[in-house]
Amino acid sequence: MSIGNVWPSPAAQTALRPITASNVEIVGGFWAERQLINRRSTILHGFEQLQQSGSLGNLRLAAGGQGQYQAEADSGGTTLPFLDSDVYKWLEAVGWELGRGHDPALAAAADEAIAVVAAAQRPDGYINSFVQVVRGGAPYRDLAWGHEFYCVGHLTQAAVAWHRSLGDDRLLAIAVAACDHIDREFGPSGRPGVDGHPCIEMALVELTRVTGDKRYLRLAERMLSLRGHGLIGPGRFGPEYWQDHEPVNVAQTVAGHAVRQLYLDCGAVDVAVESGDRELLAAVRRRWSDLMATKTYLTGGMGSRHRDEAFGDAYELPPDRAYTETCAAIASVMLAWRLLLATGDSGYADAIERAMFNGVLSGISLTGDEFFYTNPLQRRTHRAGRPGDAERAPWYACACCPPNLMRLLSSWHQFLATSDAAGVQIHQYANATIRADLAVGTVELEVQTGYPWQGQVTVRVVQSPEEPWVLSLRLPQWSRSPQTQPVALYTQRWQAGDTVVLDLDLSIRVTEPDRRVDAVRGCVALERGPLVYCVESADIPGGTQLEDLKFDSEREPVELARPDIAPSVTGISLPVIDAGGGGHLEAGAIPYFAWANRKVDAMRVWIPR
Repeated sequence: MSIGNVWPSPAAQTALRPITASNVEIVGGFWAERQLINRRSTILHGFEQLQQSGSLGNLRLAAGGQGQYQAEADSGGTTLPFLDSDVYKWLEAVGWELGRGHDPALAAAADEAIAVVAAAQRPDGYINSFVQVVRGGAPYRDLAWGHEFYCVGHLTQAAVAWHRSLGDDRLLAIAVAACDHIDREFGPSGRPGVDGHPCIEMALVELTRVTGDKRYLRLAERMLSLRGHGLIGPGRFGPEYWQDHEPVNVAQTVAGHAVRQLYLDCGAVDVAVESGDRELLAAVRRRWSDLMATKTYLTGGMGSRHRDEAFGDAYELPPDRAYTETCAAIASVMLAWRLLLATGDSGYADAIERAMFNGVLSGISLTGDEFFYTNPLQRRTHRAGRPGDAERAPWYACACCPPNLMRLLSSWHQFLATSDAAGVQIHQYANATIRADLAVGTVELEVQTGYPWQGQVTVRVVQSPEEPWVLSLRLPQWSRSPQTQPVALYTQRWQAGDTVVLDLDLSIRVTEPDRRVDAVRGCVALERGPLVYCVESADIPGGTQLEDLKFDSEREPVELARPDIAPSVTGISLPVIDAGGGGHLEAGAIPYFAWANRKVDAMRVWIPR
């Protein structure tokens, strides 16, 4: 039954259509390994942490259990009110995983969690453990910071996953009742209100797509129309923090809290394609273009300020103070996917690739059980802070990122390919089988590749209709391979056994920063294929410090195997000069996503010349 986490209605105005999740399978190689680790290690680890941290226990308290609410306080001293959402994101991940194949341990853990959620919901449909246990049960008293809509949004996304992936509607019944409760108070005939943290907007659109009930789409439209008129108020960080400074269809640039902005724009795209609102879609595209040009790190990371977890000014991209929350990179993938479906522009697929291989995967250890909340591009040898700062952790008091990683990795195969009236488009490269039902008939493809370590991608036709159709392969923006357009198009009458081979040049690239990024002026970074590289103190010559090393531009970096990091990893031998007088030396560079999996004192992506 598996469909997908974003599934536009037949009437939606999109250029491309997603392929149902059950028709795409990653069968080996890099991404298969990451999905397997997620399934066997990360998600089960997540369930243990949800129990230990109190997130599940808080919902049990809401159901009438005994005990004390468990949550730490945020930077303003307020008890974290949104831990229910971590349970819901975890449940979404399990829903997609079980859709890919049954697992008794995952199924049993999910059954336990679903039972807890069902018991916590009040008869009127309202559910929020913080409000029910800590705040006396009166709902919607603090829309700015309470995250009540936000939590229902994640509950709804989990419900959609279970409905589409497994035909299991236990969570859907809970989500519908919760959304109905919100609609009664905040719908067209109710009072105006928006959540300080967007999320519910895109979930409501998906709920309309599942149920056919357009009340939820209208509620999402209403919430988008209300934002940007000062309804939330300035708060601690000003109205830009929660995108309440300008209307969503007017704002020119991204602003404020990075995850909030990106989630808001996800909902805006979903509403735009379902309602035909071209002005709204154009506004999101305008913001995205500015974001890519002026406020995105080389790794695809987003958000440069710690104080409010926000975007900074244009070109304010300090590597050492980068906030670059893992959730922001994930949110950028979610938004780019929606924009890719809406427009067909392969540049959005390029952004997905950069974020996934770098800004997203850096947030999780190679073993799948330790995480980063923030993802800086530099860590100094001698730094201030408490012991353990800037190291990976098994969980966080504010644990939004780990279960977000789980749900993205469990659904990653859904992002590989799309279809349209003309044919099939392959956007991300992995060993995979792809089956698409086109107007002319069913197409089945087999993709074989050693990507990202090797640049050859072979697509073999397994099944094809007699009528001609178009196979489209993305040519990455980073590729030095000869190209006159962003995609390679192959149109013909296909037969089983026909193959197309794409050879991408994976030569090492020495990347210069934009001259307006003051923090890294005079530095270079190394890239190879879709990967950004970094240097850790574990791979520098003895007797030197990372801060003393400079890139030697008179010598060429060379590739070398790094099985000590992980099987198949390609590293780089980097020519450096020791400013302290050590002469011409060699340092090792590894993919940025793999850093901090060893004992290291320092790391940097940008190396001074």
